[in-house]
Amino acid sequence: MARRTSRTSSPAAPSDLCPCGLPGNYADCCGRFHSGAVAAPSAEALMRSRYSAFVVGDVDHLMRTWHPRTRPERLDLDPGMRWTGLEILETGGGSAFHSTGTVTFRASYRGGSLHERSRFERVDGAWVYVDGEFLED
Repeated sequence: MARRTSRTSSPAAPSDLCPCGLPGNYADCCGRFHSGAVAAPSAEALMRSRYSAFVVGDVDHLMRTWHPRTRPERLDLDPGMRWTGLEILETGGGSAFHSTGTVTFRASYRGGSLHERSRFERVDGAWVYVDGEFLED
């Protein structure tokens, strides 16, 4: 989710279902990554947390988890964008045993969807988003 951005009018409450699509509440799922309490253990977990950050408007998490060599100086989220779902289509690497990984996903929003293959690397032991390639549906 490199170029398109989103934001909701208010952040998710800790007891709300997590926007990433996994069962469980926001606080116990992506909320713990957003707070910085723990780092995402895999490229897929980071992808899910970044999607959720777009949903709740957490620019700090997005910037913190973007590779320093590709991170923009600033990120402005579109307050009118409404993300409606995330589907993980394929993963490659990205586990505790890898230094790189890819996650191919489809993120739906009101009026369409974004299909991307994102690349991730470890920096100082933490997974970060490098860049993404938009794919045709």
